[in-house]
Order: sequence, then structure tokens, then C-alpha cells
Amino acid sequence: MRWPGRTVGWRFTLLYASVFLASGFGLLVLTNLLAAGKNTQIAPGQLPQNQSDLAAARQQIHDLQARLAEAEALQSRRLLVGSLIALVVMGLVSLLLGRVISGRVLRPLRTVTAATRRISAENLHERLAVAGPEDEVKDLADTIDGLLARLEASFAAQRRFVANASHELRTPLATMRAALDVAEAKPGPLPAQTAALGGRVRTELDRVDRLLDGLLVLARTQHGALGDQAPVALGDLAGGALAARAADIRAAGLTVDTADVAPHAWTEGNATLLARLAQNLVDNAVLHNVDGGWLRVAVTAADGTVALVVESGGPVLEQAQVDRLAAPFQRLGADRVGSDDGSGLGLSIVAAVAEAHGGRLELRARPAGGLRATVTLPRSRQEAAA
Repeated sequence: MRWPGRTVGWRFTLLYASVFLASGFGLLVLTNLLAAGKNTQIAPGQLPQNQSDLAAARQQIHDLQARLAEAEALQSRRLLVGSLIALVVMGLVSLLLGRVISGRVLRPLRTVTAATRRISAENLHERLAVAGPEDEVKDLADTIDGLLARLEASFAAQRRFVANASHELRTPLATMRAALDVAEAKPGPLPAQTAALGGRVRTELDRVDRLLDGLLVLARTQHGALGDQAPVALGDLAGGALAARAADIRAAGLTVDTADVAPHAWTEGNATLLARLAQNLVDNAVLHNVDGGWLRVAVTAADGTVALVVESGGPVLEQAQVDRLAAPFQRLGADRVGSDDGSGLGLSIVAAVAEAHGGRLELRARPAGGLRATVTLPRSRQEAAA
């Protein structure tokens, strides 16, 4: 809740009412000072000559002056009370008028604010196009339109870069792989040192390929459109990610718990990116685990959201370290199993994909050791209605 006085409209209203009340109060004080400063003079006229008539006349004059002073005091009090009542009434009226006037003055700003909120990365081509006189509001709207134009050009350049980089950066990798294959396929015995060097180069090429793939996915998610969107079952994505890692899970002797996977937990989005999200979560739980450890995959559905939870065992972690894992190229220490196999982009891709779909990634260090990763996404409207 925001205090109403902090808005510009209420500040205009209070300023207008304060100025009106101050001027009204000054006028009220001045009026009463002038009214109190009047001196009533009694014309003596023809005074009687004898003493008895003179005393009676003076007594009558004294009584008249007392009654006149009382009448003036009563009139002054009535004037003061009436003025105060009028001031209060006009103060309330000034508040109402100030609110109406400030609302009309700030109406174009509210229009600009509402239109700006509707514009996102998906519709940067839209403009405010505020019509009206060349005033401060139109200058602000034109400035925002110019900013949107620059943002649209920047996003377009990012999308072109991502589209071109996919081809331009993969071509040298394919050429190096082909040259390595040709060198290893030559007739005759291959020296052991050359074979070891070739294997090491192939391993590094695979690592660069995975790094490049992660960077391109991250760039597409952060600066590109989601493409075709359709209802996607999170449980199916989690099952596919576990199936793809089945060999590594058996090799590490990990125990997998999937008892809490809800069958009806659907979201809407790009199926390829959401599958990559689930795959990266499972990969992180498998690679950064301990031999003979465990991992748990759960899918839950609430009123308007669905959640994919992946937990893994391991050593006790500090939450300050875990909070940095969603940033690119951030990994935990090398004491974790398989830490050399990752590129440091897995969880950053998960965070970017979740944010692009209107969700979020939450990472928590488990008190008993290990990591809990929770991705919360909006629930599919059709599935929620059903």
C-alpha cells in the first residue's frame, strides 16, 4: 500500500488546497482586524442644562454604548464563526476541485504509463504516438518513443547476431573435426603421442561445442522470441531428462526418487526451450553429486502455477555461493563430482528460460547437504480450467 500523498496527483491536490486555505486564512484575519478596529462615535447633540436631566442623559448614553459594544462583539463572533465555517467548506471544495484538476492535468501521464507497461520485448515496434499540444507531456512521450526505437534496433541486432553466430562459429569447429578425422584415418600406424593428442583435441572440441551451444541458447532466450508456444507437460519433460541421463545415473550409483511427479501439471511455452530447462536441472543434479548419492524430481501444480523441483545430495553448501549459480560461468568448487564437465551456463540457461516464460528459478542450499532447485512457471490456462 502506498500513501496517497506521495503520488503526484495528491501532491498537486494538497498544494492547491494549502495555497487556498492559506490565502483564505489571511483574508479571514484581515477582515476581523478591520472589523475590530472600527470606533463608534456617539454625537453628543444638545445636552440638557439641569443636573438631573444631564445625569439621566449620560446614563442613557452609557447604556447605549454598552448595548452597542455587546452587539458589535456578538456580530464579530458571528462573523468569525461564519467565516470559519465558510473556510472549512471552501477548503473541502478546494480539495475536491484540486483532485479533479490534478486528475485532468495528469491524465496524459497515466496514458503514457499504461502504454509503456504494455510494451515488452515482443512488441517493441509499438509506439505511444501521443497527440496534442507541444507541451512537457508530449516531449516525454516522444522521448520514450525514441528510446523504444533504439531498443528495437538493439534487439534486432542481437537477433541477427545470434542467427549468424550459429553458422559462423560452428563452421570452424566442423572444419577442425574433419581435419582431425582425416589425420587419424591415414594409412599406417598412428604414433601413440599423436593419438593421445588427437583425443585431447577432440575432447576440447566437444567442450567448446557444448559451450557454444549453451551460449547460443542463452542468447536466443534472452534476446529472441520464444517462437511457437504450446501446452507442455512438465512431468514428461522431467522423465525425458532422466531417461537421457540414465547411463550416467547408473554409473554413479545414484538413487532417483520420482514419486511426487504430478501427471497433470502443464504449462505453455516453447517445448524445445522447456525441455532444455529440465535437462539442465537434471544434468546439474547428476554431474554435481557424490558417488552413491541420490536425487529427487518432483512436479507439482497449484491454482495458477506449476513447479519443477530437482533436489540432489552432497556436501553442505553456503547459501551465498548458491545465490551466484544462476549467473553465467558460475560453478561451485572443483571438489564436486563432474565439475570439470560443465560449462557454467546450465543454471543461467534455466533462469533465462524460466524468466522468458514468466517464471523464476529459486536455488536453496539444503541444511543436510546438497542443492534444491525449484522452477515455478505459469500454469496452462486450458489445463487449469479443466
